[in-house]
Amino acid sequence: MFAVIFRAKINQLDAEYSALAKRMRDLAINNYGCKEFTACTEGDDEIAISYWDNESQIIKWKQDAEHLSAQEKGRANWYKSYSVQVVEIKREYSSSTSS
Repeated sequence: MFAVIFRAKINQLDAEYSALAKRMRDLAINNYGCKEFTACTEGDDEIAISYWDNESQIIKWKQDAEHLSAQEKGRANWYKSYSVQVVEIKREYSSSTSS
């Protein structure tokens, strides 16, 4: 299992951003095998983490024409800066409380 961690400093977000972010999430899940895609914003920081079975899926997603166009818009309009990390998950722990 792999994760892609996207971190950004926000310049300005708008309605177009929200619609495009939803479209990119749906595209990653429905067309490229993304297992989960979670994002949150606090102040001018954004972080998005997506989970994938393998690196091949991530590479195909990175090369998608619609995704490339969205990246350009992000650089031009919405983000001051960003970084992307692709990591392999070696172990996973979880806990749940039951009533």
